[in-house]
Amino acid sequence: MAYSSSNRESWYTRIDVIAAIGGLAMALAMFPLRFVASQVYVKTIPIVLGVACGLYLLAVRADRRRGTGTSTRKRRGLPTLPSGLTMALPSVVLLGLAAMILLTAVQGTRTPLFFGLSSVVATLVLGQIVFADDRDFHGGLLLFQVVCFAFVFRFTALYATPGLIGIDAWTHVTELAESIYASESVSGISDDKHYASPFYHLLVVAAALLYEVSLVEALYLSLGLVMPLSILLVYATTNLLVPQRWAVLATGLYAVASYVSHWGMHIIPTSMGLVFFLGVVYALLRVMRIEYATRDFVLLVLLTVAVILTHQVSTFIMLVVLAAAFLAQLVFVLGPLEMGYSQLEASVFRAQKPVNLVGLVVFDVGLTIFMWSLTPFREESFLATVLSWLQETLVDSAGFLNLAGPSEGGGEEAEAASAGPTLLEQVVQYVDVLGFLVLLGAMFVGCLYVVRRKRAEQSVVTLLFAAAIMLVFVLGLPMFGVRNFIPTRWFAFLYVPMVIFAVVGLRHLATTIDARVVFACLLVVILVYPGAMIFAAESNADNPVFPSQHERLAYDEDELAAVSTVGEMTGQPRSDEIRPEQVLYTDHPYQTVIKRTHSHPADTATVADGEPVDHEVTLHRSTDAGATFYRDANGFGQPRDVPETRLCRPTQATVYSNGDVSLCVASPATG
Repeated sequence: MAYSSSNRESWYTRIDVIAAIGGLAMALAMFPLRFVASQVYVKTIPIVLGVACGLYLLAVRADRRRGTGTSTRKRRGLPTLPSGLTMALPSVVLLGLAAMILLTAVQGTRTPLFFGLSSVVATLVLGQIVFADDRDFHGGLLLFQVVCFAFVFRFTALYATPGLIGIDAWTHVTELAESIYASESVSGISDDKHYASPFYHLLVVAAALLYEVSLVEALYLSLGLVMPLSILLVYATTNLLVPQRWAVLATGLYAVASYVSHWGMHIIPTSMGLVFFLGVVYALLRVMRIEYATRDFVLLVLLTVAVILTHQVSTFIMLVVLAAAFLAQLVFVLGPLEMGYSQLEASVFRAQKPVNLVGLVVFDVGLTIFMWSLTPFREESFLATVLSWLQETLVDSAGFLNLAGPSEGGGEEAEAASAGPTLLEQVVQYVDVLGFLVLLGAMFVGCLYVVRRKRAEQSVVTLLFAAAIMLVFVLGLPMFGVRNFIPTRWFAFLYVPMVIFAVVGLRHLATTIDARVVFACLLVVILVYPGAMIFAAESNADNPVFPSQHERLAYDEDELAAVSTVGEMTGQPRSDEIRPEQVLYTDHPYQTVIKRTHSHPADTATVADGEPVDHEVTLHRSTDAGATFYRDANGFGQPRDVPETRLCRPTQATVYSNGDVSLCVASPATG
């Protein structure tokens, strides 16, 4: 980029250029790790980082050649859709959504055909957002299509599933919310860690009383409706930074993200925490971007308190974002970005002076420590327990490239490990992360764009620090064997700064580099991203697209009937009321619903090759809709297709069977 001699900043001394070159060097340095570890992120992130940094340097070079000083912020030579097609596509999308509903109703579940159709519909929506001509662009209509897609994609899963989707939902609804409903007081869960964060359970109970429906239906009619609508907070947040077209694109990218869809179907306190988190991010950026009034800051405080009273992991993630905001404040007050705000590019960001957030951070950290100290968990406080777990992990398990999974195996397990993953396993592995990698590459470009001094201001630096810290918890710490922070719960929260920076990066590329390169990048986002996210395991937990690799976290009528019948037959005993040999053994995840509904104490059966199954009480279910996991000889869970005769042996008596599920116990006749 060309500047006059009076401009202090030369292109080769700019922070963004130095960061891009450093990113290229880091990508090259990390590339050999692929020969040391087989983890998918180790193999792919160096490539994504290198491509993103290369594209950004290409944009810098293009700007310098034009010598415009600053970008005109207009898209350069990109093709646009004909007006007639732009007018027709909303109707096509609505017909596609109707077909998604009809397909689910006819087939009784969401099948691969449904997910393929969903990918096409999502691509049509994103295509309109990106390629509609300025005179044909209608943000409200496109937002309506995005929200409708979010509703249909999630509620078809809820409609087709007789019970609840997921594992934890059974505990929260059938145990904790039921206890509050029965006791008419929060004291019904006084011995549980959610006693200090009961907002989710209180909402479900209140909805059940208000609508006079079951707790499951109340969940869907309350938080289930809020989840698709909450994506509008992403639009409101992004629109504080970029024009409407790109804010709508960020909303569309967020709406189809795998973990975002997952928490809209597996509706637990994480889901509610995500909604409040979106509100916190919007309120936080709002007070940084406008001349805010007292009510704006009060709203921010109330939303942070709501997160603390909803979910512990969501609270920790929120504190990370607040810490990032505090760090951004320090950078502008004391650090290298401390400068006159007259130097900022007015066409890019309309910055206000840094907002003092010390009081908010201290208040929320103090309240969190206080609440966690009072929260019961494993016979101690929640705070003491998690600190103890973290200490044990750092002492016993932490180490570079100490990735998930067994490190050693014996016999057939060791031979299987040395043989490496099958082709299908490799394909599934990359499908599950492809959408994340596309978003990550676009995010890297956006991050490089905002680190330049003339573009940096508190709101975007806050998001930058937040994304960096969250990536450390999601991808960095697990590489060292530290998984105490439950990294899979972070992705939906991480996607908020990711989609914002992604559209910032795509917008920058669209206004600088050659239109053919930009067109190729946008096609990847439009054609690859939706399908990758929709076919990822988290988006289809109710009926996996790759059933041999992923468990089905939903159950049919016969499977739920068996759970209820087992409880009736055994009297729903507690673990301390039965002998160890009376524990029921079955596959994972089926054992979780039996245990969490208090039907009977249950665990995952051990089925080792060449060895007999020696459990006295076993339950077998016939399913081809998802992988069933059993423990091997070393105690590790493996996807296995175990026949009924292997689990329910001739020496046992079948005391219950409904065709799909059989309960077997040790026969007195055989001893």
